[in-house]
Amino acid sequence: MNFIIGIIGLIIFLSLAWIMSSDKKGVRWQYIGIMLVIQFILAFVLLKTTAGIWLVTQLATGFGYLLKYAAEGVYFVFPGVKNDGVANSFFFDVLLPITFISALIGILQYLRILPFIIKYLGLVISKVNGMGKLESFNAVAAAILGQSEVFISLKKQLPFIPKHRLYTLTASAMSTVSLSIVGAYFQMIEPRFVVTAIVLNLFGGFIIASIINPYRVSAEEEDAVIMTEDEKKQSFFEMLGEYILDGFKVAIIVAAMLIGYIALIAMLNGIVDAFTPGEMNFQTILGYLFAPLAFLTGIAWDDAVRAGSVMATKLVSNEFVAMLDIQSIVKGKTGELSEHAVGIVSVFLVSFANFSSIGIIAGAIKSLNDKQGDVVARFGLKLLYGATLVSFISATIAGFFI
Repeated sequence: MNFIIGIIGLIIFLSLAWIMSSDKKGVRWQYIGIMLVIQFILAFVLLKTTAGIWLVTQLATGFGYLLKYAAEGVYFVFPGVKNDGVANSFFFDVLLPITFISALIGILQYLRILPFIIKYLGLVISKVNGMGKLESFNAVAAAILGQSEVFISLKKQLPFIPKHRLYTLTASAMSTVSLSIVGAYFQMIEPRFVVTAIVLNLFGGFIIASIINPYRVSAEEEDAVIMTEDEKKQSFFEMLGEYILDGFKVAIIVAAMLIGYIALIAMLNGIVDAFTPGEMNFQTILGYLFAPLAFLTGIAWDDAVRAGSVMATKLVSNEFVAMLDIQSIVKGKTGELSEHAVGIVSVFLVSFANFSSIGIIAGAIKSLNDKQGDVVARFGLKLLYGATLVSFISATIAGFFI
């Protein structure tokens, strides 16, 4: 039954994208079909095969070692955290290690390892998505660098990128996550769901963009706008210091947003509970609104309201708030969800698709090119709409193998 519901859900999610298409007759369904098949194959490999499970296990183990090394730096600066036995502090154990991971990414960038991966992986993807090389390179880069940092590499090209291509570039950025915070995700939800979501979202972003915003890139246009790297030269330690500070800023920003969002949600829960004592809260209302969509991903109806609540929480706040919620559910603190539902919701949560990301992306581009920043702000809601559909499609496909 879940299989049938999942197939129906996929059709509906694709239809919701088609309804918003700027050129309904121009959608090239053959490329979308190819990318859907690739998504199914990748989900099967990562979730069901020995090789896929081994790969995820090795990645999780590797990040585990990195987090231990990061802890050495954290405990040196904050010795009381370790000595007092406060081993489960979210800020110290989950957020501050982002500083170390960011430093490693900077080193890999400096050594030209990441640019090499981005270039050739993007080249391969461009062969199957029916889009330009610029879009493919940008999608891979966004999954590594993050949704705002990736546009720095496009600074010189931004003035010449047309609106339709800009939508695809920003949609890819919102549909992915930054490699620097993957370690934090690994500590909150199962690593196999994180890895699966990252891979599926990479192709899902192209699927939805190809439907909502179909276009063809001519050879002349491809040559006119080529992704090049910033010519700014830095010494190794200048670069390292910059990436370390950037990582620390991310940790502080995430902490600040968590304080604000969790407090606001708690207040709204309290207000609703005051009018309906013990019956429902704000998140329950969100759950009922999102329950039909959660059901279409293959989640049983008995779990749909609670699952929908977590999904909606992510949309109105951010993925960290929602991951804390699903973490509590898994530990049995706030309610029960089936393992199948937890897996689907976990995959859904791994992206930057939320309202605050509209401002983050528009602001990042505006800081580089004022005019293009305004363009992004104008299609911001459409951008979030598409990125959310990407999450639903990835979650639905993963659900077939969970």
